[in-house]
Amino acid sequence: MDFLQFQLQEFNEAELIPGEQTELEERLRRLTNAEDVKRIMGGTFDQLSDSEHAIIGQLEALGLSINSIAAFHPDLGALTERYQGLLIELRDIAQEFEKIAEETEYDGERIVEVQQRLDLIYKLQTKHNVNTLRELIEVQESLQGQLDAYGDLSSEMEQLEQTIGQQEVDLRATAEVLSKRRQGVIGGFENKVHRMLRQLSMEHARLRVALSPTEALNATGLDEVNFLFAPNKGSDFLPIRRVASGGELSRLTLCTKSLVADAIPLPTLIFDEIDTGISGDVALKMGKILKDLAKRHQVVSITHTPQIAVQANAHYFVYKKVKSNRTVTNVKLLSDAERVEEVAIMLSGSPPSTSAIENAKELLAS
Repeated sequence: MDFLQFQLQEFNEAELIPGEQTELEERLRRLTNAEDVKRIMGGTFDQLSDSEHAIIGQLEALGLSINSIAAFHPDLGALTERYQGLLIELRDIAQEFEKIAEETEYDGERIVEVQQRLDLIYKLQTKHNVNTLRELIEVQESLQGQLDAYGDLSSEMEQLEQTIGQQEVDLRATAEVLSKRRQGVIGGFENKVHRMLRQLSMEHARLRVALSPTEALNATGLDEVNFLFAPNKGSDFLPIRRVASGGELSRLTLCTKSLVADAIPLPTLIFDEIDTGISGDVALKMGKILKDLAKRHQVVSITHTPQIAVQANAHYFVYKKVKSNRTVTNVKLLSDAERVEEVAIMLSGSPPSTSAIENAKELLAS
């Protein structure tokens, strides 16, 4: 509150007026250029009307000469009227120039006053990181609103403390139910993962979900949940990130993600490079698991493995092109023939060999 009051005091002392910045900047331009305005306007009036050879005087003399012969030509009457109209307009302009020259005076003290006022506005704009006076006034109003809101918070604080206390009671009750449900499903979840890992040629790999109760509520309730992994028979159970290789992690991800997808409503599953570190028969089995998963969900898989790519219902090719000095990424739905070629390129390289093309056709047909 002290800080808000300090900031507001600066605004209150400034007494900002909407629109004054533009007006002050225009006034400063006039004041700082007053001497040039007075000199040029005065000189122009003198040349037009007040000097010995004033332009208006010369034009008036010419007008008398023209008027003296106006009766001798049918067009001169109208031209003489136009000429006199120009003289009237020019005399009026000269008088306006004289008026501006007489009203304009250099005022050093006034320049200092205006500049100091503008400096105060600029300082506040810089301090509050805004560019216009309107935004500055909005900052002032916001600070005032915050200060008003801090008027008397004691009753609100008491009400919030009661709400927090009740929320903690409710959360603990929910967390206890969640903990019991976790304990009830862990065994079945681990067994399902083990069966899927065996399908992916990891016969001896084991996953263990370790629950550690906590006193304080956390993001997972009243449990600390850790996923431990033993990749080989006789291996110790350790955190996944410490023991799983790239291929093992890919297979674990597929197993757990597919099981979670069947437990909660997930209309679309995206697997980005799920095939990292695997190939051959394991990749083929992984592709079949993805295909089976696609019966219940929309599955999008970004892959460079042909055994996975051939399992899809549709094959999209992602490529980049340089267009107008910019790199643009494009996505193309492949035809059956294009799909054979792309799978063959995955198998052997570009351009694909004849045997790779035959192999690709065989894989796509299986």
